[in-house]
Amino acid sequence: MAESQQLRVQEAVDTMVKGLERENIRKMQGTMFRCSASCCEDTQASMQQVHQCIERCHAPLAQAQALVTSELEKFQDRLARCTMHCNDKAKDLMDAGSKEQQVKRQLESCVTKCVDDHMHLIPTMTKKMKDSLASIAK
Repeated sequence: MAESQQLRVQEAVDTMVKGLERENIRKMQGTMFRCSASCCEDTQASMQQVHQCIERCHAPLAQAQALVTSELEKFQDRLARCTMHCNDKAKDLMDAGSKEQQVKRQLESCVTKCVDDHMHLIPTMTKKMKDSLASIAK
């Protein structure tokens, strides 16, 4: 993928992830640490009970992190498939005898369209993740 296009996507995804971390994940981390601390304050609990309590406290955060990772992987896979399609079309054009400059222009145009299309998916993906994170945090 053209470097400038890759940078566009990377910056948009980074901004989204930072927002999710600041607005959702960080609150969940605070809740998890406070919950874990209260587990440790139970002097009547066995070591195993304390460990299980801490695991329960950590579960929502682990679920949230897995959700974000999964959504980002799906997004990257879709973008990669789109750019692979562009590469295949470019190879077919080269095999058919098209001029290299013309193929490069078409490849760049195709990749730019992939990036544009996927940039439009980011707000929807963000909303979906925020909704899912909110339901996990409850």
